[in-house]
Amino acid sequence: MDKKKLILTIITIILFIVVFFLAFLLFNKYVLKRNFENDILSFANKNENIIFKINKIVLFSNCDAKNKTSSLTNFTIENLYQYTDIALFISNSSDENNMKNTFKKVYIDNIKFNNTPSIGEPKMYFKSINNFAKSDIVDENLITDKLEFDVTSNDEANLNTPVLYNNLANPITLSYVNNNIKSDYTITDTSSPITYDGSLLKRCNVPLNSISCNLSFDINITNNLEEKFKCTVHIDIPLESQDKSIYEGNITLKNDVNYTFYRYK
Repeated sequence: MDKKKLILTIITIILFIVVFFLAFLLFNKYVLKRNFENDILSFANKNENIIFKINKIVLFSNCDAKNKTSSLTNFTIENLYQYTDIALFISNSSDENNMKNTFKKVYIDNIKFNNTPSIGEPKMYFKSINNFAKSDIVDENLITDKLEFDVTSNDEANLNTPVLYNNLANPITLSYVNNNIKSDYTITDTSSPITYDGSLLKRCNVPLNSISCNLSFDINITNNLEEKFKCTVHIDIPLESQDKSIYEGNITLKNDVNYTFYRYK
């Protein structure tokens, strides 16, 4: 083979490789586009109708302290903590319960403190509805990774444990607790009585912006058709309202919301 034919052969091979590579890229792009379109269409079809949604959230914010000691001239507290109890009311799409709009499995995960307080140790707990708005903290109810609920259809259940009626009759109840805002802190002004509520924050010189927090978590639902749903909830811990501050005692908010669960499987 002479030199010209060799060069022509090499150029032909290179052109063939380039054309093949470009064709492969175009085909791959087409496949990705079709897959993306199919995924979007499948997602849209799954979520044509809303099955589960959160239509109300109740928040109760207060403060308390542990290991309180006192004398005639001073008062010392251990573990000044601020807590916010959270009740989430989930509703379904119909007045009639069926396999599609009732619970088979529910759990909470992906808990994040998106705006971490500058002082204290924020944590999340399961809260019994019987103790809602009370300062009780049960260490065993600490959520370390995720919280799985027992789902029941019985007429009566032990609501001191994480349990939900499959017909959505009771809310999900949680408690955000910011521990150790102040520890071994002595109040020397004992001329006025100590009240174990949000006024403790003021008496202990805790700026509200130092304990503000925004948290989020995912609620995961499997219905009785084995379809899976998810909703991400964001909550700003209420320390002030339009007419009140937690410094004055406690804050209760009843928020009408419209969080919808999307079906992904």
